[in-house]
Amino acid sequence: MGSRREMERLIETGEVAINGQTAKLGDRVSINDRVTVHGRLVKLVSEEEVPRRVIMYSKPEGELCTRHDPQGRRTVFDRLPKLKGERWISIGRLDINTSGLLLFTTDGELANRLMHPSQQIEREYAVRVMGDVKPEHVKAMVEGVMLEDGMANFTDVQEFGGEGINTWFHVVIMEGRNREVRRLWESQGLTVSRLKRVRYGSIFLDKRARAGEWIELTQQEIDQLSEMAGLEKRRVRDTIDNRDRIERQRKKTRAIRNVNKNQRSK
Repeated sequence: MGSRREMERLIETGEVAINGQTAKLGDRVSINDRVTVHGRLVKLVSEEEVPRRVIMYSKPEGELCTRHDPQGRRTVFDRLPKLKGERWISIGRLDINTSGLLLFTTDGELANRLMHPSQQIEREYAVRVMGDVKPEHVKAMVEGVMLEDGMANFTDVQEFGGEGINTWFHVVIMEGRNREVRRLWESQGLTVSRLKRVRYGSIFLDKRARAGEWIELTQQEIDQLSEMAGLEKRRVRDTIDNRDRIERQRKKTRAIRNVNKNQRSK
């Protein structure tokens, strides 16, 4: 029905009752208790009955990782499938100029654990760097650099070809501090001109989802994430075939483009 904070506020204002008694923060309930919110009965289900859903979204540059933007700019939540009685929770964030892999889930505990620094989950990025990258630069970023918010380092740096301003690297980092990848390169006097996340833990960004598209993860993929987070495996929701959905979405987009093209030609 909302985030933990939103539910806590409802409890604090006396809008939640358990078996006719006003609820307090810290109260416990069982599946057999009668819980109401704003006087309306809430259907309780056990955690095991609730499917665990995770989607992979390919974020384009220019989108914000926020639910609402006062300036009316596009956010990553604008393109996600609609939910009833649940909400998508972002597993980590990307800044407006960074593209690539974002994971969303309906399971708050899974999201919290996968984002917590103690889990040491790898994030891999493809980076295009402007400047002359020397071995000593790479060595310094792997050994560790003191940034304004503490020590930071890449656990791996691999060159992926190109030359001059089009030199690409893949880097791996174990946490998700704000602009950390960019700031590590900037500490060496180098500028990141393109940044794309290509992996989060065991999940790789692949061709199933183009920029601006999402795909529902499989039971096996979600089980891998659950295992990394130290959670029991849980069944995932039965979904429509993702390939059929994406193809319908692309055909619809092409049809709109053709209509607009014909209107301009007239």
